[in-house]
Amino acid sequence: MNAGANVRRDSGQPRLIIGISGASGAIYGARLLELLRALPVETHLVMSRSAEVTLALETGLKPADLRARADVVHAVGDLAAPISSGSYRTIGMIVAPCSIRSMAEIATGATTTLLTRAADVVLKERRRLVLMVRETPLHTGHLRTMTALSEMGAVIAPPVPAFYAKPQSLDQMIDHTLGRILDLFGLESGTVRRWGEPAEHGAPPIPARS
Repeated sequence: MNAGANVRRDSGQPRLIIGISGASGAIYGARLLELLRALPVETHLVMSRSAEVTLALETGLKPADLRARADVVHAVGDLAAPISSGSYRTIGMIVAPCSIRSMAEIATGATTTLLTRAADVVLKERRRLVLMVRETPLHTGHLRTMTALSEMGAVIAPPVPAFYAKPQSLDQMIDHTLGRILDLFGLESGTVRRWGEPAEHGAPPIPARS
């Protein structure tokens, strides 16, 4: 393994890359890592430097807290990391949240960090890339970039709350959104209240963060 990676274990399970950019909404990436710890997936985290700043501004968490939740941690500047190569097999990548800058780099292929390089690799290998884009309002340039990425195979999934689930807290809104994101990879988080199904038919929800 490369020197830039912090490895907790080699599980032999399917690998999922989690990117956290500097957009507002760092809690989505933090909570996603927490949910994934209970699932049969090996998580590979890459976090931008601006994400560390946003994390401090928006939450009581530190970068070390997020690194402790991942199975493998890659330095954002380590472009020789395994996830920068298409020969390193993964089931895809989630960028949660995804900044407009990161989205633009991924769309053009002119990547400058491991986060955007890993996303570009996922696209070229025809694996699933989910971008939780955090920005509003959107101008035409943003929308055209999203269209280009969608045409390349990426899934554009802004973190939009589902009020039909009747969330009773911000934690429930976040968990439902992330549960729907994990649905895209066939992963059951137990946090989704599904339309047309009684609540008791779902798996028991994973406890919210303290």
